[in-house]
Amino acid sequence: MLKLFSRFFSKIGNYFFVASYFLNMAGKTVVGRMQSKQVALWFANNGDQTLRLNYYLNENSVVFDLGGYKGQWASDIFSKYLCTIYIFEIYQIFAQNIEERFRENNKIKVFPFALSNHTGDELIKVSDDASSIYLKDGQTAPIKLIKASEFIAENKIQKIDLMKINIEGSEYDLLDHLIDSGIILMIDNIQIQFHYFHPDATNRMLKIHQHLTITHELTFQYKFVWENWKKKKS
Repeated sequence: MLKLFSRFFSKIGNYFFVASYFLNMAGKTVVGRMQSKQVALWFANNGDQTLRLNYYLNENSVVFDLGGYKGQWASDIFSKYLCTIYIFEIYQIFAQNIEERFRENNKIKVFPFALSNHTGDELIKVSDDASSIYLKDGQTAPIKLIKASEFIAENKIQKIDLMKINIEGSEYDLLDHLIDSGIILMIDNIQIQFHYFHPDATNRMLKIHQHLTITHELTFQYKFVWENWKKKKS
């Protein structure tokens, strides 16, 4: 059974790292089995082609893509809505590839750094779409972080209609910053992938959820896969 399960997920490039982690946990703990079911349910419901793309956006909308990788999600969103998209990708090679991909599209802007809770330099371990500062093994590469509140202020951004966050464990610090700074009130929809391998992931996720319920409401959730929070109406 586990061998069949493993072969199924090995075909899903974007989630191989997450699926592998959950497979290692499966059969050992209740948590591991629950996470494996969430991943399987997500793919069974075709979440990548439905939930992650279906929003009330138009050509005047502003979208932030945090963790651009190859730019496919941004491409799909632009194809549907023709909106302005800011893509943030910390790994220089990926950022250059995305920039080349959208070179003729002046509504898609690419930035070779990550939005964070502070400005500074870090090192990541490179592992394709799972590159992270929290990995223990892999090739090391320097990255640049920019404080999210400073970037938003400097670029005079008044509203973000959709922010996608898939930044391999760094989402916890970033979301705490967005909440503490009040920027969370500027964001209509927040599409998040929380990562289980982060230290104290479950507790930190639950605390973030508690804060988000004040300003936003949950529209879908597959725990540690994808979830979306929509701003409450005033």
